[in-house]
Amino acid sequence: MAQFLASPLRNLVAGLAFMLAVGLVATLAYVASGWSLPDAVYMVVLTVYSVGYGEVEPVNTPGLRAITIALIVAGCTGMMFLTGSLFQLITASQLQQVFGSRRMQKDIDKLSNHVIVCGFGRIGQMLCHELRAAGGDFVVVDRAEDRLAAARNAGHFLIVGDATDEEVMRQAGVTRARALATVLPEDAANVFITLSARSLNRDLTIIARGELPSTESKLIQAGANRVVLPARIGAERVAELLLHRDMTRLIARIRGGSLERLAIDLQRLGLDIEMPTVEAGSRSAGMTIGRIEALGAGAFLVVAIERRSGETILQPDAGIVVGAGDGLALVRRPEKAQQIEDLFAAATIEATPRT
Repeated sequence: MAQFLASPLRNLVAGLAFMLAVGLVATLAYVASGWSLPDAVYMVVLTVYSVGYGEVEPVNTPGLRAITIALIVAGCTGMMFLTGSLFQLITASQLQQVFGSRRMQKDIDKLSNHVIVCGFGRIGQMLCHELRAAGGDFVVVDRAEDRLAAARNAGHFLIVGDATDEEVMRQAGVTRARALATVLPEDAANVFITLSARSLNRDLTIIARGELPSTESKLIQAGANRVVLPARIGAERVAELLLHRDMTRLIARIRGGSLERLAIDLQRLGLDIEMPTVEAGSRSAGMTIGRIEALGAGAFLVVAIERRSGETILQPDAGIVVGAGDGLALVRRPEKAQQIEDLFAAATIEATPRT
């Protein structure tokens, strides 16, 4: 009984069922005494809600008086129980939200060397999944109700608010965090978050998402350590599969048929595999494999070449020269992506500095 009464929702359902039963029995009793159905319903509603506008029909027989007395006792008591259950449900929900938020904030205040994820959209959810799988501590910051509900259901630490607000970032523990990932779909918001987070923690590692290529330089200037452009990454991956499908299949056969499994094994060692194309006008065009690896200074190792003509060379000799349009399979360290891009991408004309 105590366990039943401890549930506000069950109390509310029980109260509703009881009141419906009382109302139905009383209405049928009045109808059986000769009243019309509308008068009977009206009398039941007036009595249950204790309005007291007056009797719609004279209650001048012992039977009618007995029905009315029973309706007053049962109906008013049930209505008080129903009203109390409704208030209990509302209050319990509010208290749970308040105390749950306070308890979570206390847990977040104990965190240090954690990661802050700004935005729990598609990319944010995938990122949090990977962080949880790795056993790392992280805090999600978002303000959209649908994304907040998804984060709560996943059991993540959560700060409700605008990530561009410095006070919200302090609540997330930005001064104690080791890294921050801002993956909102709005470039302007990501730039502002990066700028604010950098001003609050000079040692913070900041990874920022950018939608437009022109935003990359702005994010770097704002203080981001790395900028991720999902559109560029997706396009490059599709291009790799289209341009170097023979080398992809060959590497997969070497590993036993699973290129994905190879990528997982390399990731465990802190490495990954990339297949860039040597662009015309890049630093690497016309260089030997040995020279390219020397310029990489240990950032990567060339394990295969797919010539523009379609020829695939595994474990190429250091003296082989690569040309524009050739694809290289590199085993690399993830943090050296920018260095690889500088080697294989075509040189761009830098803007003349303003004086």
